[in-house]
Amino acid sequence: MRLHPAEIDLTLDRMHRLLAALGNPERHLPPVVHIAGTNGKGSVQAMLRAGLEGAGQRVHAYTSPHLVRFHERIRLAGTEISEGALCAVLDEVIEANAGEEITFFEATTAAAFVAMARAPADWCLLEVGLGGRLDATNVVEDPALCVITPVALDHQEFLGETLGEIAGEKAGILKRGVRAIVARQAEEAEEAIERAAARAGAPLLVEGQHWHGAAERGRLVVQDETGLVDLPLPVLSGPHQVANAGVAVAALRALGQGEEALEAAMSRAEWPARMQRLEPREGLELWLDGGHNPAAAQVLAAGLAELPAKETVLVVGMLANRRVEEFLAPLSVQASQIVAVPIPGEEKAHAPAAVARAAKGLGLAAETAPDLAAALAGIAVATPEARVVICGSLYLAGAVLGGRA
Repeated sequence: MRLHPAEIDLTLDRMHRLLAALGNPERHLPPVVHIAGTNGKGSVQAMLRAGLEGAGQRVHAYTSPHLVRFHERIRLAGTEISEGALCAVLDEVIEANAGEEITFFEATTAAAFVAMARAPADWCLLEVGLGGRLDATNVVEDPALCVITPVALDHQEFLGETLGEIAGEKAGILKRGVRAIVARQAEEAEEAIERAAARAGAPLLVEGQHWHGAAERGRLVVQDETGLVDLPLPVLSGPHQVANAGVAVAALRALGQGEEALEAAMSRAEWPARMQRLEPREGLELWLDGGHNPAAAQVLAAGLAELPAKETVLVVGMLANRRVEEFLAPLSVQASQIVAVPIPGEEKAHAPAAVARAAKGLGLAAETAPDLAAALAGIAVATPEARVVICGSLYLAGAVLGGRA
């Protein structure tokens, strides 16, 4: 962190310099599937990994952020990187960097590339960290496939104020001659992606034009130019996962995968903190979701709407760079009240009182609690039959799953 630039300026110059000093490991990866988008990237990657591994193939995967341990970000042939291997590649990266400015994400992405280039595998799944065009992962020159999940307003300070500008940045991962699976988008985003694809010379397979996916009679049906497949619904919870599953299936079919991989993608995927049902605490029905932007809140609200009707209380903690009112507004239809809590160990978080004020401004009953345990204890006394949803931040979700909250 001492090497981190004073301000984050999105550029690939530092990354290219560091990778050259490391012998350009990004040129020696297994075939890469590069995944960008605002929401759904992690879920799609989880389904792709489950599908490919279910068909007996070895898969590297790089994702961010982590929930409990940094090691979650780097999976080598199906297994989280070991402590020893992680320390070794980080030391190697820092030595090669020779004291120059480098961001945390750039350094750790370079470390992942070093580790992945040295471990045999059949595929490498890379999830974009921020944006696409200038993201540290976008140094791979010839991926096997690109994927763009739904684009929404997020990180406007880096990516642009309009949906079109943000979509254009996400579409920066597109490469000449490399097919891209594109999820259903708002019109402005789709037009921006199509313009970027035309400039790059990248052929697109767009949902609604070249392929279709939907839930029909309790099954997932996906149809593309090669035919129709009828699959189980995804094991991951929430109606939004049907859309993510369609993207994953379209991507697997573009990679030439058969029915065994498609079935495994639906039945074996694991992706914590996304509409995850937890063990009851204080006798309360408990759910966990790491969504933290307005689009994710809309998805969470839709998922809650499909559950049996029940009074719902949100326990919310949010980072300071998130817009609280915009996140809470879609959820205000499903929730009766909010308890705002701090995020353990996070200084750059909204004060619970500020979150509570924003909730009250939306007409919600709101209070604060010093921590999650106190919040749940208070809810158990006041509304013991409530459904409790912990949400607002992946960092809060990680603290819950790691036993720190």
